[in-house]
Amino acid sequence: MANPGAYIAGIFEHPTRLATDKSVAQLHAEVAAGALADAGLGKNDIDGYFCAGDAPGIGPLSMVEYLGLRVRHADSTDIGGSSPIAHVAYAAQAIAAGKCNVALITTAGRPRAAAEAPGTLTENPDYPENGFELPYRPLLAAGYALCARRHMHEFGTTSEQLAWIKVAASRHAQHNPNAMLRKLVTVEDVLASPMVADPLHRLDCCIMSDGGGAIIVTRGEVGKSLGRPLVRVRGSGESIKYQLGSHIDLTTTAGVKSGQMAYEEAGVTPADIKYLSTYDSFTITVLLALEDLGFCAKGEGGRFVEDGKLVSGVGRLPVNTDGGGLCNNHPAHRGGMTKVIEATRQLRGEAHPAVQVKNCDLAMAHGTGGMLDRRHGCATVILERE
Repeated sequence: MANPGAYIAGIFEHPTRLATDKSVAQLHAEVAAGALADAGLGKNDIDGYFCAGDAPGIGPLSMVEYLGLRVRHADSTDIGGSSPIAHVAYAAQAIAAGKCNVALITTAGRPRAAAEAPGTLTENPDYPENGFELPYRPLLAAGYALCARRHMHEFGTTSEQLAWIKVAASRHAQHNPNAMLRKLVTVEDVLASPMVADPLHRLDCCIMSDGGGAIIVTRGEVGKSLGRPLVRVRGSGESIKYQLGSHIDLTTTAGVKSGQMAYEEAGVTPADIKYLSTYDSFTITVLLALEDLGFCAKGEGGRFVEDGKLVSGVGRLPVNTDGGGLCNNHPAHRGGMTKVIEATRQLRGEAHPAVQVKNCDLAMAHGTGGMLDRRHGCATVILERE
């Protein structure tokens, strides 16, 4: 259970999107320094460290030494791109258990500079599933296309509706000076972009970027002593979903369970959430999350997203006001970190004025890591401005 006395005290998103002159470890160090500066803390204040599979070396063993930290608690749980969101909850739990007072969470990578395609990350022949799957070469985009096509078959969702998710992202990204893609796009632009895996076009797919980010989570009294806006970890949940042999479900994600746990722990409902940062590896990822998190009923996601309903200042639920993975940043093929960072900006009132949500006091960050059509993990945190 997340600790009601745990606060996000520092955040930092690396401005680079192409790191040809930096190592992965250096990127982790730079985002850590940025988050500490944002919190007004020093390296010696950190006594807990959290990382996932993007950290080089033997997880926290290598990174704790590289960063020169002296920690009492370390965690390297990896549930794909949703890991940093789960780490926020784990940090709150560790703080509640007295294991640490100031936790550092880092994510960083340089797949763009190294030309590392995301689909190759799961092709290790030792993975237990790959004896059954690798012979069929299950490409990443094609797997998400299966989910999109099945949703279209069951509920009448259209490519035009999916395109509105990209349109909303571009409307937000135009105000983000660090976003990779700042050009406004239309539904017609998305549909005219090359087909990657039917029905997903190129503009339905997230960018590939270098960089990273970091978060500082502190015990309540530490956070309150720093003079920074207070963002409390109010609720959290996580879940793992996979296909059960011949029982294949392509239109529901693990977010159903992770979201419900977060709502129950926070004591709120979807109607209370003022802003949502949600994983957007593909446009279909967003649509399924909106349904599974309860913002609309299953099958109604297409109508929920069309006509600019996700745009800040226009729609009922502003989503990914930094431009998200579709336009801004998807560092190390792992987008969860940026979801927490932008949610924290919104709660602090530090988002760009053009996209800042008015009276934003309750926000959600949600991640979907892994392969949506096969096995994936979802993590959800609800954050509150105090």
